[in-house]
Amino acid sequence: MFLRLLSDVRWRTASRSWRSTSSSRHMTTSAAEPPSTSLPAQAQVVICGGGIVGTSVAYHLSKLGWNDIVLLEQGRLAAGSTRFCAGIVSTVRHLSIELKMADYSNKLYQQLEQETGIKTGYVKTGSISLAQTQDRLISLKRIASRLSVMGIPCEIMAPKQVAQLHPLINIHDLVGAMYVPEDAVVSSVDVSLALANAASRNGVQIHEWTSISHVMVQKGCVTGVETDRGQIECQYFVNCAGQWAYELGLSNEEPVSIPLHGCEHFYLLTRPLKKPLESNTPTIVDPDGRIYIRSWQGGILSGGFEKNPKPIFTEGRNQLEIQNLHEDWDHFEPLLSSLLRRMPGLEALEIMQLVNCPESFTPDMRCILGESPTVQGYFVLAGMNSAGTSFGGGAGRYLAEWMVNGCPSENVWPLDLKRFGALQSSRTFLRHRVMEVMPLIYDLKVPRWDFQTGRQLRTSPLYDRLDAQGARWMEKHGFERPKYFVPPGKDLLSLDQSKTFYKPDWFDIVGSEVKCCKEAVCVIDMSSFTKFEISSAGDQALEVLQYLFSNDLDVPVGHIVHTGMLNEEGGYENDCSIARLNKRSFFMISPTDQQVHCWAWLKKHMPNDSNLLLEDVTWKYTALNLIGPRAVDVLSELSYVPMTPEHFPSLFCKEMSVGYANGIRVMSMTHTGEPGFMLYIPIEYALHVYNELMSVGQKYGIRNAGYYALRSLRIEKFFAFWGQDLDTFTTPLECGREFRVKLDKGTDFIGRDALMQQKQDGVCKRFTMFILEDHDTDLDLWPWWGEPIYRNGHYVGKTTSSAYSYTLERHVCLGFVQNLDKETREALVVTPDFINRGEYEIDIAGQRFQAKAKLYPFSSLFTQRRRKDEMELSGYHEK
Repeated sequence: MFLRLLSDVRWRTASRSWRSTSSSRHMTTSAAEPPSTSLPAQAQVVICGGGIVGTSVAYHLSKLGWNDIVLLEQGRLAAGSTRFCAGIVSTVRHLSIELKMADYSNKLYQQLEQETGIKTGYVKTGSISLAQTQDRLISLKRIASRLSVMGIPCEIMAPKQVAQLHPLINIHDLVGAMYVPEDAVVSSVDVSLALANAASRNGVQIHEWTSISHVMVQKGCVTGVETDRGQIECQYFVNCAGQWAYELGLSNEEPVSIPLHGCEHFYLLTRPLKKPLESNTPTIVDPDGRIYIRSWQGGILSGGFEKNPKPIFTEGRNQLEIQNLHEDWDHFEPLLSSLLRRMPGLEALEIMQLVNCPESFTPDMRCILGESPTVQGYFVLAGMNSAGTSFGGGAGRYLAEWMVNGCPSENVWPLDLKRFGALQSSRTFLRHRVMEVMPLIYDLKVPRWDFQTGRQLRTSPLYDRLDAQGARWMEKHGFERPKYFVPPGKDLLSLDQSKTFYKPDWFDIVGSEVKCCKEAVCVIDMSSFTKFEISSAGDQALEVLQYLFSNDLDVPVGHIVHTGMLNEEGGYENDCSIARLNKRSFFMISPTDQQVHCWAWLKKHMPNDSNLLLEDVTWKYTALNLIGPRAVDVLSELSYVPMTPEHFPSLFCKEMSVGYANGIRVMSMTHTGEPGFMLYIPIEYALHVYNELMSVGQKYGIRNAGYYALRSLRIEKFFAFWGQDLDTFTTPLECGREFRVKLDKGTDFIGRDALMQQKQDGVCKRFTMFILEDHDTDLDLWPWWGEPIYRNGHYVGKTTSSAYSYTLERHVCLGFVQNLDKETREALVVTPDFINRGEYEIDIAGQRFQAKAKLYPFSSLFTQRRRKDEMELSGYHEK
C-alpha cells in the first residue's frame, strides 16, 4: 500500500540519518535485523513507546540532564499511530494548556531540522477554521481572543478573504472564518526520528523490537521492567504505548488504570491536482462539515470525525505495528460528500487511497499525562485524541519537567491522570464514551455542555426522587449532580436541547432557586463531595495533618477549619474543610474531583504508621446543603435542638438526630456565604432525612435547588473554586487567604518557606472580582471563563470563572490580575493600589466590556461583620 511504502522509505532514510550521527553504543537495528545489542541491566528511566510522544519524552529528559534512559519500542520507531498521523500542527484549541502545548510543539518542530540535520517536513502553512453558523463564529472569536494575548497571530475574516487565501474553497455557506498564519504541517514520522536522534546524541539508549510484558513494583514503587529480552531495573517507567497503554497498565504487578480506547480514523489521499497545490497552502478545518484538508504532495489529504465512529480493539489486540485497516467507503461517504461540497473542483480528481488507522481517545477528549496515583515512579503520556503531532512536543516537555523537577512549569491538572478514577476504566464504558468523544472533537461546544454516555454511574440515594421532581443533571467524576430543577409545565425537551453563548433558557429557573436560598430555604444534594476520615491511636493524626495543611488544625473538638493542602511552592494541591470529630479523629471534605488526587497526595506524604488510619468514606454519607434564613427553623423543628448562632456557632460540627435518624453530622456552613447547614447523613438514612426536611420545610417555603444556583451564590460572594480559580500555581497570599495560614504559629508545614518568602517579596498576581458595567444580559454574549482581562488597555490576566449575580443584577467575573512590565514582560508586584487605580475591560469573543474591579465582594458593603466568618465557607463552590 502506497502510504505504508512511503512511510517505510521515510523511516529507512531517516533512520540511517539519525543512526549515523549517534555513537555506536546507542545504535539500533534495522527492520530486517534481529536485535544485536543487549539490554542494559539497569537504568534510571525506561520509556515504553517509540512514537512522537515517547521520543519527545526522551528528548526533553535528556535536555534536562537525565541521560541514563532506555527507550524500548516493540516494533520500529514511529511505526504505531505516529506513522499514520495527518501531520497537522494547530494551536486552535479551547483549553489553555492544550494551546500552550501546541504552540511549544510548533516552535520545537520548526528548529528541529537545524538541530539534528534530519528533515522533518516542517512547512508553515497557516490554518483556516471555517464557520457555517454564527455560533461557530462566536466560538472561533473566543479562541482568537485567547490566541492574541498569547502572542499567536490570528485574524477573524470574511468569506471573501478565505477565497483569496485558498481559491479552491467553496465559500457560499460560510459566515466567517479564523486564520492562524503560523500553524504548520510536518511529517510526524520524521519528527519522531529527529527527536530520537537528538535524544540518542545525549546518551539515551534506543532499542527496537523489544516488548515489555509488565512493570515490576515493590512497596508501591517502580523497580524495573520485564521484557522479552530480559529485565531492566529502573526507578521510573513512562508508559507512552499509545493504543496499548491501557493493556500495559493493567499488566503490572499493581495495575495502573489508563482510560483510553481505540477508534478507526479515516482520511483519503489524492494524486496531484492538474495544477499541483503548493506545499504552503493553508490547512482547512471545517468543523461544521466535520472535515480537515491539507496539501499533500501536490494533492490533498482529507479526513474528519464522523458522527458514527467505529470503536476497535475492545477485546485488546497485540500487534507489533499498526497496519492500515480495511477501507470502508460506505462509512467514509458522509465525510467525502462534505469534502466535495467544500471543494467542488475535486470531483474529477483521482483518489490514491483511503487510509483507515486506529487512534486512541480518552473519556473527556483530553490527553492523559502524569504520575500514577497508585505506583510511584510510574508516569503516563497517552490518549492524544488524534492530536499527537500538535501536542507531542509540549506534552513531552511537561512530563519531563514533572519527572526531573517534581512538577511541570504549567498547571496541567486538566490533563492529569488522577482526574480519573477506577470507574472510568471499564471497557464497556470506554467503548461507549469514545463513540461520543470522537464526534465531539468537531461538535460545537457551548458552555455547560455535558457528556451523554456513561451516565448514572455514581448516584446519590436520592437520585430517583430528585429526578421525579424535575432535576436536570450534570456529571462530575462520574457522579450525577443536579444543575437545577424544572418547574411543572416547562418544556423539558427544549430546555435540555438549549445551547447558546448568550442568555440561557434556564436563567429564570436558577434565579428563582437563588431567591429561595436568600429568602426562605433550599436543599441541594451535594453527595459527590470527596470525604475522608483521618484518625490515630495517639496524637499522630494531628501531628501529620498540621504538617500537611496550611491552617491550624489544633482546635477544640467540633470546630471546622478551612485550609489549603499546599505544595513546596505554596500552591494549592487541594482546598478543603476539616472538622475535628474528637481529639484523634478528623473529617475532611474536598472537591468531587479530588478523590484520587487527594488520596494519592496524602498517601505519598503520610508516614507509614500502623497507628495512622486514612479512610475514604465518600460512599458512606449523603450530603445535603440546607441553605437560607429559614434553615434554622427547619432543623430546629426536626432535631428539637435550638440551632441559632448562639447555640450553634459558625463553622461548628456536631452529631445530632434529625427526625428518626441518629448520627447525622451537622455543620454550620453552606459553601455559599448564605446561612444554613451541611448535613452528612449515613446513606441508609438519606431518604428519610430528605423526606422529613421537605415535609417540615413546606411551611417555610422549602424547595430543591442545584449547582447552578450554588455557583451564582458563591461567585457573588467572591469565593474561589479549586480546579478553576485555584490551582497548584496559586498561593493563599495571592487570593486573599493569608488569614487561613498559620505563618505566625511557629509550626512547620509544606509550603511555609515559600509563603514566607512571598510575603516578604510581595505577590505578582491578585485574585480580583469584576462587575460588568455596560453589559446587557439579554442581548450581549455572556462571559463564561477564560476571557482576557485588560487594565488601561493592556492585557493583565484572564477570568477563571463567572456567573450572573441575581442580587447585583450584573455579571460577576473572577480572575487574577498581573502587573507585567511592558518591555520585558516580567511579572512585577501587584499591590491593592495597583488593582484599585486601573480601568478594566473584559474581552468576550473580541468585544470588550467595562468592568469594575474589587478585592472584596460588593455584598460586604452591607454585611461587613459577616464577611470574615463567611469567607471560611468558600471551599467547594461546585466541586
